[in-house]
Amino acid sequence: MRKFLVVGNWKMNGSKPQVTNLLQSLTSMLQDLSPSVESVVCPPNIYIDQVSQLVKSTNIEIGSQNVACSQITAFTGEISPVMLREFGCKYVIIGHSERRALLGETDELVARKFAVALEGGITPILCVGETQEQQLAGQSFEVVTRQLQAVIAVVGMAAFKNTVIAYEPVWAIGTGLTATPAQAQQMHQHIRSLIDVEIRIVYGGSVNSANAAALFAEADIDGGLIGGASLKAQDFSDICHIAMGMTKQ
Repeated sequence: MRKFLVVGNWKMNGSKPQVTNLLQSLTSMLQDLSPSVESVVCPPNIYIDQVSQLVKSTNIEIGSQNVACSQITAFTGEISPVMLREFGCKYVIIGHSERRALLGETDELVARKFAVALEGGITPILCVGETQEQQLAGQSFEVVTRQLQAVIAVVGMAAFKNTVIAYEPVWAIGTGLTATPAQAQQMHQHIRSLIDVEIRIVYGGSVNSANAAALFAEADIDGGLIGGASLKAQDFSDICHIAMGMTKQ
């Protein structure tokens, strides 16, 4: 049985007071969350220590939004998975479309980060997805397959066991557009057909409390990578509670 995973990607948002207020509300709202759902928050790295103090003895896990692509210590400005783990991080987002598009992260670089995260004891959340131009050209499955195969070529299939893949169609991130449950399910099913070990596949792309139930009801959607709604305690809590009670075989 696959446990639902709801991950909040805070992106470049937050301040010390905002982090405190958000986490105090969330820890209260998620007290009754059942073990069938795992909730994770991914703050900017500078707030990870503050978050780790606020979520102690709660059912909220911590993730990072990025990790270095090398274990070499002479790498100014980067952060290793060992450092992240020291502050309680269990997960790290790898290959988000904003980093691919705005910072030039290639499939090969993303694959190296995936490998480094695993070596350092952090579970990768690998983001894959197509742009609107690629979608309109009928290249969605081709793009996602290429992104996955680049990582498989570096780490091998077995390394994917118990990791997470996040399907995020780029055209649905921050736009208010969302793939229909049927569209999302079709891609999730395709991804699962390419990975022959046990993984969780979550959907990202303007997920909110209004559409989460329909998305999570699909057979191969195991939760969500939540953007804007994760910055609002009530919205994030609602999404987590929608997942609660649903089961995946």
